[in-house]
Amino acid sequence: MRKKTSPIAASAALTALAALAVATPAPASAAAVTIKVERAHAEMVREWIDPFTCPTNTVLTGRSHYGDENAPTTYYCSFILIDGEQAQVYLGDWNNRQKESRSDYSAPDNEAVAGRWHEGDENGYTRYRSATVYWRGQRVLLTGGDISGAYRESNHAWQADANRVMTGRVHTGDENGTTRYRFATVTVAS
Repeated sequence: MRKKTSPIAASAALTALAALAVATPAPASAAAVTIKVERAHAEMVREWIDPFTCPTNTVLTGRSHYGDENAPTTYYCSFILIDGEQAQVYLGDWNNRQKESRSDYSAPDNEAVAGRWHEGDENGYTRYRSATVYWRGQRVLLTGGDISGAYRESNHAWQADANRVMTGRVHTGDENGTTRYRFATVTVAS
């Protein structure tokens, strides 16, 4: 025998179910994450002698140079922290060399620069080392790529803005020529 339900009781039950559906939290993957690019290392190197690669799990976020090709260069490397966890950086190979006086390098999509290797003066060659970044097994994305204004190579310091990393560099001329930096914003897929 079937029990009769009043229309008021049925309406109340539906309202309770609707409220329950609204109160259910979104899955963790849909939640917003907090991203922070935090400087971890600065190193002055004689770049005409030694190739430079950022320390483990860091990527380039800045560079400064004062003087000609015999003056040292300072590289700035940073951790990428997502929800307070350090992202993992996997180094790639060095790219093919380019003549420094007309070099134009862009890392592959969604890869940051993690190393630079320069030999000689402006007639020498430069190579870059890119890296992929992962967080919780998921590839970290680099979006909104842009290029900086022009800096005089022999007298400049460049730092990527908050939550951005270096993705390339363009240089023309000698130490008095111009240098521009490519950069992108660190994001994760939602």
